[in-house]
Amino acid sequence: MRRWSPRVRWRLAPWWARVVVIFLGARAITTLMVLGLASVQGANPWTGARPGYFEYANLWDSRWYQIIWHGGYPLELPVTETGQVAENAWAFLPVYPMLVGVVTWFGVPWNAASVVVALAAGLGAALVTYRLMSRFLEPDRALFAVVLFSVAPVSPIMQFGYAESLGLLWLALALLLLVDRRYGWLVPVLAVWAFTRPGALAFALTLGLHWLWRWFSRRRDPFPVRERVLAASATVFAVLVGFAWPGIVWAATGELHGYTATELAWRSAYIGYQELVPFTAWFQSGGWWLGQPLGTIAVLALIAGFALTLFLPAVRRLGVDLRLWLASYGLYLLAVFFPQSSTFRILAPMFPLVGALAQPRAAWYRWSVVALSLLLQLGWLLIAWGVDGRDWTPP
Repeated sequence: MRRWSPRVRWRLAPWWARVVVIFLGARAITTLMVLGLASVQGANPWTGARPGYFEYANLWDSRWYQIIWHGGYPLELPVTETGQVAENAWAFLPVYPMLVGVVTWFGVPWNAASVVVALAAGLGAALVTYRLMSRFLEPDRALFAVVLFSVAPVSPIMQFGYAESLGLLWLALALLLLVDRRYGWLVPVLAVWAFTRPGALAFALTLGLHWLWRWFSRRRDPFPVRERVLAASATVFAVLVGFAWPGIVWAATGELHGYTATELAWRSAYIGYQELVPFTAWFQSGGWWLGQPLGTIAVLALIAGFALTLFLPAVRRLGVDLRLWLASYGLYLLAVFFPQSSTFRILAPMFPLVGALAQPRAAWYRWSVVALSLLLQLGWLLIAWGVDGRDWTPP
């Protein structure tokens, strides 16, 4: 009987089996890091000293999802002593806590159920990412893109009690459907994604730009009337569901700006309570972190660097649609997000860039980028996850 070497068996394994092994292997490495940090974690507002894995995986905003499942959303917005809207559950969307809650019906404790859902969604996102990357890259490069996705610096969030991995799953599905021009199927995916994580409005911009691109390039790439109607309809739907949650908060609380006021409460620790003025938060953050004029110069440099990145040959190889998403999401963040310690996690939806990083085939390069990612992952855990006294660096 012929005995196959591990390398041959790996090459003969179906693509999905290799993705599963890669993702679970990455999560095992992360688990070792997390257990090491948990063993030296002191008592904090969420756990006692030296918590177990599942307790440690439910720090920070994880508890808001549990509050939503058990108590729902407040019909009256809580306010501070000065009359400003305080942090509250309306900042967190309902799909993830609902799924975790369903798992608890089978006797699984909340802390474990939240990790199970996050892990399952992360694995799903890795599988879809491979299919997405395979539209542009050879199989070995698409598979290495999955490696980079799985060991990315913020990838531990995919095994914590956060909704990020579920949001990445819906996003990866939406991008795959967009690339394959299956516009009708975008409607149910967007409907669920819009109530999982913010980002539907950025995708609406992507769809609108996609429609324009197809219209102006219709001579070399036909754009039939049926596809025009479906793509336009999906765009309108994305806009509607993108604004749905703020509308629901208004209807439930009677406060027109209840959702934005809730979101602004999280940045008040840095710059106090201010109105949301689009395209100003990055400059405010730059001033807070670096002072002026260095803060403004740094932001302008980041904008220019990101714009140039979209035109690099490795990024251009990923196709127009993924680049439109990257540009749209970048513009969305520039318009509404205040950069602070959560920035790295918020950048996770730009994961298609792993396809650009995965293209060099040199062994030294691939091993180096994986090692660097793991080191940055440990750095992210040290900076953003472990609680150190009166910690002001939430993930």
